[in-house]
Amino acid sequence: MSRFILTAALALAAALPGLAQKQPTPKSKAEVEAIQAMLSAKDPDSRIKAADDLITKFADTEFKPFALFYTAVSYQQKNDYDKMVIYAERTLEADPKHYQAMTMLAEGLAQHTRENDLDKEEKLGRAEKLAKEAQELIKTAAKPNPQVTDDQWNAAKKDMTAQTFEALGLVAMSRKKYDEAATDFKTAIDTSSSPDPAAMLRLGAAYNLTGKPDEAIVVLEKIMNAPDVNPTIKQYAQAERARSVQIKSKASGSAPAAQQPPAQPAPAQVEVKK
Repeated sequence: MSRFILTAALALAAALPGLAQKQPTPKSKAEVEAIQAMLSAKDPDSRIKAADDLITKFADTEFKPFALFYTAVSYQQKNDYDKMVIYAERTLEADPKHYQAMTMLAEGLAQHTRENDLDKEEKLGRAEKLAKEAQELIKTAAKPNPQVTDDQWNAAKKDMTAQTFEALGLVAMSRKKYDEAATDFKTAIDTSSSPDPAAMLRLGAAYNLTGKPDEAIVVLEKIMNAPDVNPTIKQYAQAERARSVQIKSKASGSAPAAQQPPAQPAPAQVEVKK
């Protein structure tokens, strides 16, 4: 399940404006059943339908921002970027302080902005702004309810903050500011309660692009040797490590290692399914 869904379920109160000043309250037994149907749905399509049913049948539901965000997450899982953006934007319309939707949009914009886009800097600028705004909101985010322990909430806040730094790293990569990207990705790893292999992969790619293959190899081998890592991420890590070795072997050539073009799209520049 997406990290976004896990943190969304944990931080349900953050779906309301004002960040958990009050918790959303269902107004009827039927609304409770609709919410439970959404939360218990087993796949993205079922979650999308259940969330739409909730919003349609209960127009005044206080769970609207949460349902919209749940839908955005589900479209993200379906790799439907356009609809993810639509529902993340709708989430922010319903709750302008929804930091999870901000982070999702920041990552999506950074990942899908291309070199020749006429509005490249406009999109990257918005991604950067959203990620930094989310960081500030997370700092003061209140624990959503008494059932969430302090340790659980602190771990969730660390992971959500790590995601904002990963988004900033993606922005820096798109701007070809590879040193800055490496710093952001490393901060994401150091901030997270449990390091994200995708962030580690991106850090390795950033190290290669800054001419630091030795540092890249250390990070990439941690991914390759770790259990329970997505096989696709391990495959990318192996390919990126091979690039590190190639950069080292060419380090004495006329072109600086950081200027060597990657043999394939660097994993930091493509969407890695987590």
